[in-house]
Amino acid sequence: MTPTCVCLHGWGMRGAIFRDMARVGWIALDLPGYGDTVLPEDYSVAALADRMAAEAPEKIVLLGWSMGSLIAQAWAARHPQQVLKLVLVAATPCFQQRADWPHGLLVSDVVAFSEGVVSDWRTTLNRFLSLQARGSDDARHLIAQLRTELAAGGDPRPETLAAGMRLLAETDLRDQASAITQPTLLIHGARDGLCPLSGAQWLAAHIPHARLAVLEHAAHAAFLSHPGEFKALLMEFLDG
Repeated sequence: MTPTCVCLHGWGMRGAIFRDMARVGWIALDLPGYGDTVLPEDYSVAALADRMAAEAPEKIVLLGWSMGSLIAQAWAARHPQQVLKLVLVAATPCFQQRADWPHGLLVSDVVAFSEGVVSDWRTTLNRFLSLQARGSDDARHLIAQLRTELAAGGDPRPETLAAGMRLLAETDLRDQASAITQPTLLIHGARDGLCPLSGAQWLAAHIPHARLAVLEHAAHAAFLSHPGEFKALLMEFLDG
């Protein structure tokens, strides 16, 4: 039986960001709290992974981008019989810097985003989208793409954005990396300013069966900015 391929989006976006993947048979899910889905009380990666796993097909290939990559890591570790292969895009085990983790955003930046969601979520979300594109070959075009995708999906709920920002600030999955036993492909933009390449390099070294593919001219949304290279890497991994 051919496994179903499932995509998980990042903070502030929706599953529709993966519409090109949907055209070739992938399922792009809305994370809980986005679209028509309910915002659960427990918005930890473990709870979200368990919730989505219970509603997904029995055997899947799982792709997670940005915040979705955190949920995908937890899903693969907690439900290894369900996830056959794992793809992590712009991934990190820990979004925010810590005393022993220099590979994330500054605490002050995460606090500013969190406060901005409360005071002016539209401006904050637009700033976040701009950071995703910064450094890419055609950053202006990519920002326009991201904003178009955001507008097409309707306004996200401020409470969902706030819950997601808390998740990004609090989550640290470093101790779970060795529990991800599936074949894993990490695709990362060398110019990613939100999730530094060094974090993906750490994951590639600590997930037992992982390999890292770096797109030298891409930033945080390589599947949008460099779709040809991205799809070639993905197909090679799935066919292997």
